[in-house]
Amino acid sequence: MKSIRFLPVPAIAVLVAAFSNSAAAQSNTNPVLPPGIIAVTGNAQVEAVPDQAKVRIGIVRQASYAKDAQEEASKVGQAILKAFGNLGIPAPRIQTSQLTISPVYSQQRQASGESPRITGYTAANTVTVTLDNLALIGPLVDAGLDNGANQLEGVQFLLKNDGPVREQALRQAVAEAKGKAVAMAEALLVTLGPVLEVSESGVSIVPVDERSASVFTMAGRSPTPTPVSPGQLEITANVVLKYAIVPKH
Repeated sequence: MKSIRFLPVPAIAVLVAAFSNSAAAQSNTNPVLPPGIIAVTGNAQVEAVPDQAKVRIGIVRQASYAKDAQEEASKVGQAILKAFGNLGIPAPRIQTSQLTISPVYSQQRQASGESPRITGYTAANTVTVTLDNLALIGPLVDAGLDNGANQLEGVQFLLKNDGPVREQALRQAVAEAKGKAVAMAEALLVTLGPVLEVSESGVSIVPVDERSASVFTMAGRSPTPTPVSPGQLEITANVVLKYAIVPKH
């Protein structure tokens, strides 16, 4: 018959302590290190042809009295709106985006203590027109000038649906960032792990030639039709990726 021998309690405690010390020593010899991180940036530019435009045309009139200045600006504004309608532009696509009346002060130096003297008033009216037919931009500007407009405050080219090109730019930016991460991991002799964090700093859409947003003062009607070229828009995306890395075994 096989006998079982029980150790006294102090002896068991000694064995447990010895085992714990041995495990701790082994752990210190081969520590488990947390994974490192590689952070990379990626950016991409995609070009697209605009299919929509916003044209801002302004009217500025000056008179001795505010009411007279406003009436003159309103009269010109009504004529311009009628001309735009004759071009086949629907009324919902035409919007008054700014309407102001401001005093005009004398440029002569006033005696000490005197308040600036008002010599007249300026009324300004800005109309914004949204066009899906970009061929109408030139005729629209000419119609405004023919009917009394004296400022072109800008032509902004847009995309009616910019979602697909934004997504394309983001995909290309992510691909560039991933390529950088792979190259860096190979150079560092480490293994590239999963993506820990992704962030994008925004997607911007700007004209390739930003001069299209300039402001012009129209002093007189030229017999030559106004030429307008929409050019292209540049869609830029920027992303940041953070990957886990571990040493190669």
